[in-house]
Amino acid sequence: MLGIDYGARRIGLALSDATATLASPWRLLQKPPSDAETMRLVVAEIAALAKADEGLEAVVVGWPRRLDGTPNDQTPIVETFARALEAQVPVPVILQDERLSSHEAEARLARREPDWRKRKKKLDAAAAAVILQDYLDGRKPALSEDGSA
Repeated sequence: MLGIDYGARRIGLALSDATATLASPWRLLQKPPSDAETMRLVVAEIAALAKADEGLEAVVVGWPRRLDGTPNDQTPIVETFARALEAQVPVPVILQDERLSSHEAEARLARREPDWRKRKKKLDAAAAAVILQDYLDGRKPALSEDGSA
């Protein structure tokens, strides 16, 4: 699975392992000036992943919301991007709540990298990994007290 943190200037990408259990930061794309160029770039990445040996099951796009769950200024932009992407790729495109994902990614990166300038370069891909991991964790069946599913 591919996770996407779609920002105003950068697009963070994360990938899950083959079992769709763990998400890891993958790449950072600088957003081209036009929406059409941005879409071509992202579709090309997805096409390459879909053709790879392990294929691609789905694309999970971070869905920005305010803390109370209401839409923010970025919400309609991401929704439009996700709908356009869904029309151009052969796998499902899923919106995943991304509230506080950047804060969580920043906290995780800060434990390993004290220099904020270096962390900033990795933040968007790390946020994409948090978004994707939240989605993956939400798909797991709940365990009962005896540890069975």
